[in-house]
Amino acid sequence: MHIDITFRHVDPSDSLKDYFFEKANRLNKYFDGAVEGHAVLLQEKENVRYMAELTLSANGLRMNAKYEGGDFHSCIDAVVSKIERQLGRHKEKVKRHKPKNNRERRSLKEQVYAYESFTEEKSPLILQTEHYTAHHKSIDEAVMEIDLTHKDFLVFTDEDDKVKVVYKREDGNYGLIEPE
Repeated sequence: MHIDITFRHVDPSDSLKDYFFEKANRLNKYFDGAVEGHAVLLQEKENVRYMAELTLSANGLRMNAKYEGGDFHSCIDAVVSKIERQLGRHKEKVKRHKPKNNRERRSLKEQVYAYESFTEEKSPLILQTEHYTAHHKSIDEAVMEIDLTHKDFLVFTDEDDKVKVVYKREDGNYGLIEPE
């Protein structure tokens, strides 16, 4: 983490810098790459008001916090705390994100598989398993159910108790898989 500190209307002090970096190191747990930042510590002489502002940029994410208080230590604590809350909310938002449609979900699975197969040579992982009973249906009923439920495929059994799969193709048509 690389943060530049600017002092305005106050003499730069090593103890204040050390205190700031000690508090800012709490934010390292939210980042895995390079972090660039800029901090401004300002003192207004007339009102005896202190202000701290911190801006961080990493991985396309930009966070900013500002706080005014009675001394620099409380301002630094509050600014770092604000940034930490913002990062926590961002982390939760990313964890809660669900793909909007099946194409995006498939793309996400392909990215995970490509990343894992690129990083390590091992067998592919099964990301999701679903269990359900296959009901007796005709092919027309299966196609109608796919249209009504917006599923990509449907496993069913025909009149002869043979398992079949109907799936929706990328071009909007349907495909049928019949084991021999």
